[in-house]
Amino acid sequence: MNPASLFLLAFAMSTDAFAASIGKGAALKRTRFPEALRIGMIFGTIEAITPVIGWAIGLAATHFVSEWDHWIAFVLLAGLGSHMIWAGLKPDGPRDAGEAQAPARRSFWLVAATALATSIDAMAVGVTLAFANVNILVAAAAIGLATTLMVTIGIMLGRAIGSLIGKRAEIGGGLVLIVIGCMVLYEHLAAA
Repeated sequence: MNPASLFLLAFAMSTDAFAASIGKGAALKRTRFPEALRIGMIFGTIEAITPVIGWAIGLAATHFVSEWDHWIAFVLLAGLGSHMIWAGLKPDGPRDAGEAQAPARRSFWLVAATALATSIDAMAVGVTLAFANVNILVAAAAIGLATTLMVTIGIMLGRAIGSLIGKRAEIGGGLVLIVIGCMVLYEHLAAA
């Protein structure tokens, strides 16, 4: 995977967390930068750990599926991308009246649970990275840093931007994952 693909992958993995952080930022009252950075770091750390777990799972299965690894990577990335696009196009449910009353500081466990929920796709991408023979430490660090940056920005801009941009970011991230999946498939088929 070339550096441009890794850069795109890192930011694509952070778009669902970015979308969630915009919603959280809109719900928090008078969010300050240190609180936004704290939430961003929690998201980034979890988002960096989950692809490593997926990579370990994928590495264990690599010798069983080496002839089909490019197709598996393509299907997983295209499926995740399609799911992100679908989630971005799906209308939100009615807002809960209690959501507007959110506390100014979120508990670590609530933020960590939200971060874990948005990082499941990064675990699946980690599986595909094992098939693509990518340096997982570099990829995980890039994903974690991109997520930290995107979530911090999302929290800070949440009140001003609202949920409209968050949905568009998720759709864009889904499109990037589909393109990366196509690139993995193309690179393998062109080399064969």
